[in-house]
Amino acid sequence: PHEVLGVNTRVDLARAEAIMQIRIRNQVMIHGVTLIDPSTTYIHSSVHIGKDTVLYPNTHIMGNSIIGESCKIGPNTVVRDSVVDRGCNIVSSIVDGTTLGVGVDVGPFSNLRLGSHIGEGTHIGNYVEIKESVLGSDVKIGHFSYIGDADIGSKVNIGAGTVTANYDGYAKNRTTIEENAFIGSDTMLVAPVRIGKNAATGAGSVVTKDVAAGETVKGVPAKPELIKPPKRTKKA
Repeated sequence: PHEVLGVNTRVDLARAEAIMQIRIRNQVMIHGVTLIDPSTTYIHSSVHIGKDTVLYPNTHIMGNSIIGESCKIGPNTVVRDSVVDRGCNIVSSIVDGTTLGVGVDVGPFSNLRLGSHIGEGTHIGNYVEIKESVLGSDVKIGHFSYIGDADIGSKVNIGAGTVTANYDGYAKNRTTIEENAFIGSDTMLVAPVRIGKNAATGAGSVVTKDVAAGETVKGVPAKPELIKPPKRTKKA
């Protein structure tokens, strides 16, 4: 066993790191974590991983990350300085400085950046970037969206191609989307802006003003939808 090993070159450093990784991998497997391919799984010594979690090939768990029980992480995933609650599924994504609630589903190919909090049961699909945002429970963001500096209530649906335009050239501004709102595909939310509870935006809308609770807006710029009166039928 290598209890003492001199490190004088980068070759020596790599050799020492390889020995430490073997020890860390063996330790987490003894405590009930499954590593599909230990040789391509990298775990920092400061990490805690719950039992019955599965790490797939090319997964890196780094920094002060805490992974709950019964999670599936990888392949090709990086988790750094994040808290991942039990039952989460992260596929081919980066999770950095983020907190995930119970049963969150992420990926593939998504990027969760520093300062984000993702609520229980939320689905974040492919090619989604989230930055310094708070998402409630059961939020759905299927694909191709940027959510930056936003506060999103529970059970909100974010359509494909939605963007929060959070930077005006001078400062970052926040977007608020209240619970049960429906954001149509390709919506541009120009912050600062608030979307009320149960409100909706039509596909392709550019929202520059607050939307009241229960209101539907559409167009460029987005305006309230006009409800047409029912057509009169001729009497026989």
